Amino acid sequence: MDLRELDRRVSEATCRIVASVSDDRLRRPTPCVEWDLAALLRHMTANNHGFADAAEGRPADPDVWAGPPLGENWQAAYQESARRVAEAFADDAVLDRTVEVLDYGKMPGSRAIGMHFIDYLVHGWDVARAVGQDPALDEESCRTVLTMGQRWPDIPRVWGGPGAPWGNRVPVADDAPVADRMLGFLGRSPNWPDQDL
Repeated sequence: MDLRELDRRVSEATCRIVASVSDDRLRRPTPCVEWDLAALLRHMTANNHGFADAAEGRPADPDVWAGPPLGENWQAAYQESARRVAEAFADDAVLDRTVEVLDYGKMPGSRAIGMHFIDYLVHGWDVARAVGQDPALDEESCRTVLTMGQRWPDIPRVWGGPGAPWGNRVPVADDAPVADRMLGFLGRSPNWPDQDL
């Protein structure tokens, strides 16, 4: 399992999804209940820069990870952030480097790449669903997330607690498509929105 290759594929797919978003849709709700699409895209742009800083050996700067509000050129800013993190992750030395991720502290670079991969796989789906697109999730990536997730501790800091990255798991049938099982595992309803927006 080459996490950098999976992350590259997910990032490229997410860039295509984001490129299709028009300004008039930025106030649409998303599966991230606390964020509309503008807030989600701000988070994604900023976190690309945060992960790039980490891969380059910089300390975690809360201002970088928060990012500025979306400006007029938010599309170009997002694509540039994705390019930057891809270049930072392409350095072979990143895999063994100790890096710092905001709120999670110091860790091996390979773990940070795994975090980015999962985050952007799911957030790409979030953006696509918010604008009514078919996200067409990569099955190998979804299986990889399910495998990685089995090692995560079952604690509120990870699942459903204040500030946790993932919501409480959503029940999904064992014979459901792997993408649906991955989404339910991470606290997303595969059918979101369950009613018309």
